Amino acid sequence: MTPRESLKSRPLDFAAVSPTEASKYYETTGTTGQPTPTPRRAEDTIWNTVSVAEAWRPLLGSDERVVILLPSDIVPVADLVAGVCEYLDHAHIRAYPFATGISDWDRLESMWRTYRPTTVFVAPGVALQFTRLLAQRGQLDELNSSVERLMLLGEVNTAPFRARLGRWWNADVYDASYGSTETGTLAAACAHGRQHLLPAATYFELATPEGVVPLHDRGGHERGRLVVTPLNAHARPLLRLDTGDEVSVEADCPCGSAAPGITVHGRSSDGLRVRGTPLSVRAVEEVVYGVTDATGYLLEVDSEGTYARLLLERGIGAGRDGESEECRRVQARSEELLGLRWDGVVFVNSLPANTKSGASQKSWKRSNIREVEVAR
Repeated sequence: MTPRESLKSRPLDFAAVSPTEASKYYETTGTTGQPTPTPRRAEDTIWNTVSVAEAWRPLLGSDERVVILLPSDIVPVADLVAGVCEYLDHAHIRAYPFATGISDWDRLESMWRTYRPTTVFVAPGVALQFTRLLAQRGQLDELNSSVERLMLLGEVNTAPFRARLGRWWNADVYDASYGSTETGTLAAACAHGRQHLLPAATYFELATPEGVVPLHDRGGHERGRLVVTPLNAHARPLLRLDTGDEVSVEADCPCGSAAPGITVHGRSSDGLRVRGTPLSVRAVEEVVYGVTDATGYLLEVDSEGTYARLLLERGIGAGRDGESEECRRVQARSEELLGLRWDGVVFVNSLPANTKSGASQKSWKRSNIREVEVAR
């Protein structure tokens, strides 16, 4: 296998072309904060776009008005969604609210009224900020009336988070795709809310205690680390890349797809430990968005991993009367799901914008975790 650390530390050693020979050039930080140069040829982009477009085709309607709502215009996935819309002949507009003076929040609200989008491809953090802003302005019920589905991109998201967004927007919410800038798109959502691997674009294997095995040798309901060999990565071929992602692979989705379904559990390296208990973004957000109306959170931890306090941003229109009960529910659910009791659970009026900025501007460890000193 090719260790992911080798790709991260020596990315250009894996490149078949120089950046000047590529048709597109990206750099990604992912959750580590370490930039990874990623050149792409036209063939790479075309194969990836078409495979994703055909996977999403049954999910989208025939007359879509799409908004690509991401933090930055240089996010690779924004180019992917625009290419998919062009291939499927759907009207679309790119909107980057952090591009000051071009498509800020006020401009975005004005565009929404005119364009009346039906599908929104959005980073979860951006969805939180935009939802909170519209609710504070009393415009959410009006602007969500045309939206049929939200397609989440660029960050880990959880079922409770998707359910919460769905209630706020009165829309279906999907985990749109799974992949990375390095590998291309590995899986895409179906109409039943599952993600399916794209075996025409990537050869998949699982790293298990018995060794690395092909998916088709395992049957259904298997778990391991996903190992990928992209079949159309012409600019930077990768052979048996260990993604580090723990996944479950299942068969027999109601949508009828023959492609295996996948659930991504995340990387152990993306978590942290508090008093010996591992915490991951998925586990924490299962608690936060599963039992509270919070629109954001921040973990305060000490350098030794012996202290952890959870700060929650008050929900839209929420008062303080029920907060003690919500705190009790958070502690109970945390003990049940995480095996951890927080040193404190505190509601605040607002959290730093970078905890909700999303995708390229957001790394979980850098923006949702703050190291503090604790008096002994």
